[in-house]
Amino acid sequence: MQQIATIIGANAYYDGSRVFTWLADICGLSVDLVNFLITQFLALILASAFRSYLHPSKVSASTRHAIGLVIGLFFGYFCFGQQAIHIAGLPAVCYVVIRTQNPQIVQRLVMVVALFYLSCIHLHRQYYDYGSYSLDITGPLMIITQKVTSLAFSIHDGFTREMNDLTQSQQQHAIRKLPSPLEFFSYTLHFQGLMAGPLVFYKDYIDFIEGCHIIKQTSANAKYDIEKKIVHEPSPVKVVVKKVVASLVCALIFVKFATIYPIKTMKDDGFIESSGFFYTLWFMMMATTAVRFKYYFAWLMADAICNNSGLGFNGYDKRDGVTPRWDMLSNIQVMEFEFGTNFRNCINAWNTGTNRWLRMVVFERVPKRYGTVLTFSLSALWHGFYPGYYMTFATGALIVMAARIARKLFRPSFQRTGSSRLFYDILTCLVTRVFMGYATFPFVLLEFKASLRMYLNVFMCLHLVALTTVFILSKYVPREEASGKAVNVRSKLTAAVDNQPTDIQSTRNEDRAESSALEAECNNGIGIRFRGGENGRRSDVSNTQLSSADSQQLVHDVVDPFCLTTTSTTSNINGNHKKTDDFLSEEDNNNSATITTNTTNFNSGTSTANGKSGSKLTRERIKEKLEQETRSIEEFIDKTVTGFVELKDDLMRMPDETNGGLYIPRKTNGGTGLVHGNANADGNSNTTTGNSTTTSSNAFLKKEIDALNAAVQQVTVLPAVLSNGHAK
Repeated sequence: MQQIATIIGANAYYDGSRVFTWLADICGLSVDLVNFLITQFLALILASAFRSYLHPSKVSASTRHAIGLVIGLFFGYFCFGQQAIHIAGLPAVCYVVIRTQNPQIVQRLVMVVALFYLSCIHLHRQYYDYGSYSLDITGPLMIITQKVTSLAFSIHDGFTREMNDLTQSQQQHAIRKLPSPLEFFSYTLHFQGLMAGPLVFYKDYIDFIEGCHIIKQTSANAKYDIEKKIVHEPSPVKVVVKKVVASLVCALIFVKFATIYPIKTMKDDGFIESSGFFYTLWFMMMATTAVRFKYYFAWLMADAICNNSGLGFNGYDKRDGVTPRWDMLSNIQVMEFEFGTNFRNCINAWNTGTNRWLRMVVFERVPKRYGTVLTFSLSALWHGFYPGYYMTFATGALIVMAARIARKLFRPSFQRTGSSRLFYDILTCLVTRVFMGYATFPFVLLEFKASLRMYLNVFMCLHLVALTTVFILSKYVPREEASGKAVNVRSKLTAAVDNQPTDIQSTRNEDRAESSALEAECNNGIGIRFRGGENGRRSDVSNTQLSSADSQQLVHDVVDPFCLTTTSTTSNINGNHKKTDDFLSEEDNNNSATITTNTTNFNSGTSTANGKSGSKLTRERIKEKLEQETRSIEEFIDKTVTGFVELKDDLMRMPDETNGGLYIPRKTNGGTGLVHGNANADGNSNTTTGNSTTTSSNAFLKKEIDALNAAVQQVTVLPAVLSNGHAK
């Protein structure tokens, strides 16, 4: 029987330990694969000791950092020899950038440095060991690249952006304290995730090291009682056993089918000449399936190692609130991928750690129109420069586009009965398997020429099917689906409004007319949102040019200068305005928006006659509330001004030991004496004295009087502001 070592590739480029060559010969495996298995099983055992004997309640966080780092460095040197210098070199360079560069741009610099370093190693591997499947340093470097770049983006979010500007996931991972060298290198090189991942974000890793991850994840589950002083720490043993068993089963499947459907066979000229159309498609599907189980084994084992050390706890099941979940770091969902009914479900279940990383550093931070392209581009660059990667990504993108169109075109016909839906699910599952093998075999074959020959051997059939679907069948997709949904929603809202009482319905009719106008504007153009940049909020402006002055909408957040209300004003360029006040009820805001729109329309000669009675009532209520707020502000200002004036007068009338006056420093004509006497507001005085003991206190009182005068002058401006209507 052909050995697995010859199937998965030679290991001449491999620089790891050769101590277990004898074991590799006995098992029929390559030495690099044997070393990988030894480190993973040893890490599984050490992870249990790490959780038990190095528990946060027994040792310090620094001890846990140091031991995890040392074990990781040992594993790296054992598996990669002198090449292990790169797993320390890449994070070292990135740490220098993090510590020395401005947080405003640090995320971009770290991304460039890490990808450049990783790309150099990829190119070196391709030049000296092209097309080899042996274990090399690029695998751990890819994981380290994810860690350092995600850390840099978290630092950028925590140091330079407001919380209101961040998404929920960005808020959870934002960092406001730079990591120490020990924390940083422990995070990037800890033994649980060095060899095969999975990706763990920095904040989650620090919570795990410091021992606060249990209570943090528990508090996120509302059904679990966390009011008690002691929170039970769930045991991961049951989950670890399941994942280890599943990984071993995947390893056996890989060993069995890799000998039957070796991936290198597709490079042989004899196979291309002797294989027919259907057998070639079958071989593509089975060979890529066998290779996938190798990844399943590595990812499930890595997840089990992390869970066994206590890392990866994700709260409790929401259904019962007591079943612990250990899927925070899960990198693969085997059943969801293998039995997915479309490409999207399969992609979401595959390499989820990389999906989370791509979403964090690219997809959520770029304009939506460029999100997909830039995400696929970064993914391809991160994987390397083999042509097969780019052939897979291009083919996959085309198939995804075709699948969306085909789903809209054919799915409704199979949704009439339960049996037809079941038939549709089975059919799409089988079709997805064929398309998945067709699109992904260049990814594992790596070479462009061999991949192209395989495609030509099947006449590029599925490419032609996808292109036909995109460019021809797309014309037959019904266009009424989206508009039909909108009509249904609109009819439901109309029915709900029609059931309202007459006085409320009259007001709602006016709102409906305004909603129709806004809907027409939204159909004609894209709204632009403006927010105050001085408060750290978003200032997002659409890149689309304005088609007409009537088709755009401006949304402003106006902060009340007196901090009493926060006003949101929506204005169309043609002059319509909406205003929403926090101290008004939601109904008042809706009605006031309707009134304001109808009364300030500069393009219309007359207002809509519908709903005048309801508008008049609402207008009176708003006017009454505004007048009440204005009176309250004016009373507050009057009291404040009166208090300032009375305090100033009291200070001016303070009795003095000599003649009832106030000592105020005042230079005489000679420039050395002090003016003594009754001092009024303008500082006039009568008598000169040389007493210097009261100089400091009198100077203080003079400053207080000047400050009070300035305060009175500023406060007297407030009624004028109110009279101009700004506070309203």
